[in-house]
Amino acid sequence: MSTTVTTPRAPRNTRTTAAVAALPGTLALGLARGRIELTEFFRHREQVIFTFALPTFLMVLLGSMFKDSYQGTGVTASQVLAAGMIGAGIISTSFNTMGIGVAADREDGTLKRLRGTPMPVGSYFIGKIVLVAVASLAEALLMLTAATLLFDLTLPATAAKWLTFGWVFALGIIACSLLGIAASSLARSVNGASAVMNLIYLGLQFVSGVFVTPITSLPGVMVDVASFFPVKWICQGFRSVFLPDSMVVYEMAGQWELGKVALVLGGWCVAGLVLCRLSFRWTDRDR
Repeated sequence: MSTTVTTPRAPRNTRTTAAVAALPGTLALGLARGRIELTEFFRHREQVIFTFALPTFLMVLLGSMFKDSYQGTGVTASQVLAAGMIGAGIISTSFNTMGIGVAADREDGTLKRLRGTPMPVGSYFIGKIVLVAVASLAEALLMLTAATLLFDLTLPATAAKWLTFGWVFALGIIACSLLGIAASSLARSVNGASAVMNLIYLGLQFVSGVFVTPITSLPGVMVDVASFFPVKWICQGFRSVFLPDSMVVYEMAGQWELGKVALVLGGWCVAGLVLCRLSFRWTDRDR
C-alpha cells in the first residue's frame, strides 16, 4: 500500500497581493509628482522670472509712488500696499499658476497620458499643490524682503501674528489652487487660460482694494462684490499680520475680522473642491 504525500501550494494570488501591497500610496505618488512639477517649473527661466517678478515689481513701483502717512499711526501708504500685495503675490502663484499649468497639461496631452497610468488623480493634484506651496512661499519671502528693505515694513514680533500668517497662507493657497483648477476649464487652450486667469486676478485686485489705500476710499458696492471672493480676505488677513492694530480703523468694518477671514477662506476651499469635481476634464473633448 502506497501513500501519496501532497505538498501544499501557496495561494495563486500571493504574488499579486504582495505586489499590490508594495505599490506606493496616493500621497507618496503625489510627493514624487511634486518633485517633477518643481523640476519642470524651474527649468523654464522665463516663467520663473515672470511669476516671481511681476507681483514684486508692481509692489515696488506702486509703493514708490505712495508717500503719505496715516496720521497718528506712523504707518505709510506704501506699507499698507505692501502688506496687501504680499497676499496678492501668493494668489498669483496659486490661482494663476494652477489654472495655466492645468490648461497646459491638458493641451499638450500630459493629462491624457497620466489618465492611462495607475497614478490616482489625487496624486496629480497633490503634485500641483506641492509646486504651488513652494512657489508661494518663495514669492512671500521675496516680497517680504523687498518690503522690509524699501518700505520699512515691520515683521511680526509675536507668535500669534506668525500663526495668523500661517493659517491665512495655507487656506489662501488651498482655496486659490482649487479655484485655479476649476477656472482652467473655462478656456480651450493655454493662451486662453492665461488671458482668463490674469483678467480675473487683476480685476479682483482692483475691486478688493489691493492697489487702493485705504480700502475705505473704495465705493461700497465694489467692496460688497469683493467681499464674496477670497482676494479681499487674504489681503485683509495679511494686513492684520504686518500692520499695527492702530490701522484697523481703516478697514471697512473697523475690525480685522479674522474669524470671518477663516470662515470665508474655509468656505472657498470647500466650494473650490466641489467646483473641481464638477468642471475638471482630462481633455478638451470631454465637453
